[in-house]
Amino acid sequence: MTINIRNFAIIAHIDHGKSTLADRLLEITKTVEKRKIKEQFLDNLEVERERGVTIKLQTVRMKWKEAGKEYILNLIDTPGHIDFYYEVSRALAACEGALLLVDATQGIQAQTINHALKALTQGLTLIPVINKIDLPYAQIEETANQICTTFGFAKDEIIYISAKTGENVEKVLQKIVEKIPPPKGNNALPLQALVFDSFYDPHKGVVLLIKVENGELKDNNRRLILLRKNKIFTPLEWGYLLPSMTPQKSLLTGEVGYIATGCKDIQNIRVGDTVSCEGEKISPLPGYKPPTPMVFADIFPLTQEEFLNFKKAFEKLALNDAAIQFNFTSHPSLGRGYKCGFLGIFHLEVVKERLEKEFNIDTLITAPSVSYKIVLKSKKSTIVENPQDLPEVGLIDHIEEPWVIAEIITPYQSFGQIVQLVAEKRGSVLDTTYLSPTNVMIKCEMPLNELITDTFERINSISHGYASIDYTFSEYKPADIVKLDILVNKEIIKPLSILIHRERAAKMARHMVNMLKDLIPRHQFPIPIQAAIGTRVLARENIPAYRKDVLAGMSGGDVRRKIKKLEKQKEGKKKLRAFGKVSIPPEAFLSVVSKDYPL
Repeated sequence: MTINIRNFAIIAHIDHGKSTLADRLLEITKTVEKRKIKEQFLDNLEVERERGVTIKLQTVRMKWKEAGKEYILNLIDTPGHIDFYYEVSRALAACEGALLLVDATQGIQAQTINHALKALTQGLTLIPVINKIDLPYAQIEETANQICTTFGFAKDEIIYISAKTGENVEKVLQKIVEKIPPPKGNNALPLQALVFDSFYDPHKGVVLLIKVENGELKDNNRRLILLRKNKIFTPLEWGYLLPSMTPQKSLLTGEVGYIATGCKDIQNIRVGDTVSCEGEKISPLPGYKPPTPMVFADIFPLTQEEFLNFKKAFEKLALNDAAIQFNFTSHPSLGRGYKCGFLGIFHLEVVKERLEKEFNIDTLITAPSVSYKIVLKSKKSTIVENPQDLPEVGLIDHIEEPWVIAEIITPYQSFGQIVQLVAEKRGSVLDTTYLSPTNVMIKCEMPLNELITDTFERINSISHGYASIDYTFSEYKPADIVKLDILVNKEIIKPLSILIHRERAAKMARHMVNMLKDLIPRHQFPIPIQAAIGTRVLARENIPAYRKDVLAGMSGGDVRRKIKKLEKQKEGKKKLRAFGKVSIPPEAFLSVVSKDYPL
């Protein structure tokens, strides 16, 4: 039954033409009428279309005739940015093959290598494709040599295309049918369907995107179960994405489709689960390895009146973005919110934008941080993700920070400056590999906290946009990490506290107090702003008080009357300073998420 099905993904770096190739495939297979095709057709999120970056995996079913046979092609479109590698890993698990797409003007990039190696590890068949051959500055021969050297392909295995014009795209479809094996599985076995993604529909509840590994989903399967969560439900419908949801009578082994569960409760539904029929004696399929958050921050609604809407919006977003890890938290100043783990700074920015654009929720975000290993004097250790959770200094033996192994692919002209940047970020170069006469791959190690601040932007600037970076967690290493507190009117503002290397602390302290001085409005009393490590103040700025001219209207008389009036004003300001509350505007909290740190 599965012989004419092909399930495949497209592996590519950002801007290598993955979404454009998907558009041409939809057009050539007549899945979508040519007049209805728009650029980035499968990129449905507003954030994706604005940024021109695929963030969410998408699936679509196409039909293609080859040598008199009709084939079902299930494309699972994947992101290219490193912060969304979890989306890629789930997409690859639902496929038997992938197109390895490389831009002829840029050559192989870091994420291309990373995703391709993951695909090969999972046993997928790769088809090498070089895109943008129509551009006058395309380096076709050099790019082909890179692909052959890096992955071991022969040159005659590579397909040369222009996704924009459609040149040779039909050859891609022919190779998919020829090279990618059909899905394995047995239609006669009990139903086993892997949930590789999900989203919330206001009319159909939670919608599961599935690949049927064994068995058949048909009309008499009216009660289904999610095996890992033991959640039983009666589905509203199931079918294919063509690319809109199209109900069907059955889904066979090897097919990719959706199940509209009708469930409004989204707490018990997670990707990686297995759908089966109620009462079947069957084990769940292997799920997905949980993602490892790299960046941590707390998110709060701008006003606490919005918390219930914020909670519902966040849960729906988390259903659609399985990489977010979150737990409830509260703060005296900011109220109720969520303590969250993200795969990177870009992931954090996208979540914030999606909350604002898709759910109309304005948010406050605390300063992003990484996790640190705290080794106590009792020899016990604990992982701390939030500066507020740091144990008392007297209990700490030492602190270890996370390090990563990074691979940077850059034009040779930028090699020296990038090596210098790595050293500046407390890192070191481990190895260099020449991929071609013009491109070099730098393998290095550096602290994760240094990487997530402004390293990506600076590498992009140094290389004029031609470099790319990929990284994996390596280990925790001892470091001189301190907690930098911000005090406003002598009161510690906990959401602004950060953990930072001691040698960076003084510069960061000056930066933060100067920033807050411009953001916090003047009050009726003077406000000191301090940045301190424990009791040691590293930087200070003062916001002067509003001054009322209490002597106005006093044209003459004894000078002692004027002195008495001024003393009374002075006493009033002293009381205000002792008991007055400083209102910190949202901009102050929002600004600390800025990557323009002076590190």
